[in-house]
Amino acid sequence: MKLRNMLAVASAAAFLASCQGNKTATNGEDSYTIEGKLNNASEGQVYLFELAKENFVPRDTAALGKDGTFTFEGKVEEPTFYRITMDQQSGLMLVVDEGKIQVEADAKDINGTAKIEGSEDSRLFQQLNKLVNENRQKQMALEQQFIQAQQQGNDAEMEKLRQQYLNMQQDVKNLIAQHPASVVSAFGTASLIDPVNDFAFADSMATLFNQNIPNSKYTAMLNERLQPYRSTAIGQLAPDITLPTPSGETKSLSSLRGKYVLVDFWASWCGPCRKENPNVVKMYNKYKDKGKGFEIFGVSLDQSEDKWLAAIKKDNLTWPHVSDLKGWESAAAQLYNVTAIPQTVLVDPEGKIIAKGLRGEELENKLETLLK
Repeated sequence: MKLRNMLAVASAAAFLASCQGNKTATNGEDSYTIEGKLNNASEGQVYLFELAKENFVPRDTAALGKDGTFTFEGKVEEPTFYRITMDQQSGLMLVVDEGKIQVEADAKDINGTAKIEGSEDSRLFQQLNKLVNENRQKQMALEQQFIQAQQQGNDAEMEKLRQQYLNMQQDVKNLIAQHPASVVSAFGTASLIDPVNDFAFADSMATLFNQNIPNSKYTAMLNERLQPYRSTAIGQLAPDITLPTPSGETKSLSSLRGKYVLVDFWASWCGPCRKENPNVVKMYNKYKDKGKGFEIFGVSLDQSEDKWLAAIKKDNLTWPHVSDLKGWESAAAQLYNVTAIPQTVLVDPEGKIIAKGLRGEELENKLETLLK
């Protein structure tokens, strides 16, 4: 099981050290007003940052009144993510659109105590952010339990934990799917949904966003994120891989047409890959001659030829293997957007991708259905 760390909603790569209070508005026609109050705040400055493509950029500064009140005014072309902060590093994320938004919070915990009126998208973002944070805490506990189950060789417990993790992911997807016309859902899909294993969901949401909010920068962000994965999505003809074999010749994935083929991205240095290999060997021997036949096409992300060949021999991996010995820079890994291993792609006899990310019991159940 691959328990991936969820991306933090609206993470930022860099912040400017100061913001001088210039009112910087976009060229849009829609005016906004943010009226805020920070309880328990000392006099000072409040900063407004806009979430750009890769970081936050300063947009405005307001002075705190003695009663903790402040006001921002400007123009916005479309619903856009902003952050209100006193320290320029952490604070309240909200979605700003035309009209008036009212914010009240405790200055000691702006994000955790904020009450927002006048922005349904901001409320949705708070709900999504809360769910993600709760899931992150649960995920940390699951990861520890999973490691223990893995050390004990308890496959049933590992599968149980995996299902719990998938259920948490499903809660996030359900909330996103309930709001197909919100920029929050578009941003959440681009930020939180794994385009490798959840491409179908992400792509279906992209279709809705293209219909409902086609001009949104967050729809464009999602489309850009998904584009590299479209050629390797389920239902697509698997891009051909032609790389050197251990003997120095070359072999192509397309040469295995007529059988079901598991493209297995692995490496000799990958602990989870090596641990899984005995089960893969058993599965291969069980299904290779059934039905239309089953083959494995091992694609190694090794850099050392000696270690690659030694692992093949030690683990008794008798299926075809290829590698250009370029590690993560492997042409095949780049072609299939592989960013973590083990990773698998199941191809049907016609060469089309029919599943991705299958391992263990899931893979065996799939093969049993296909090859019975």
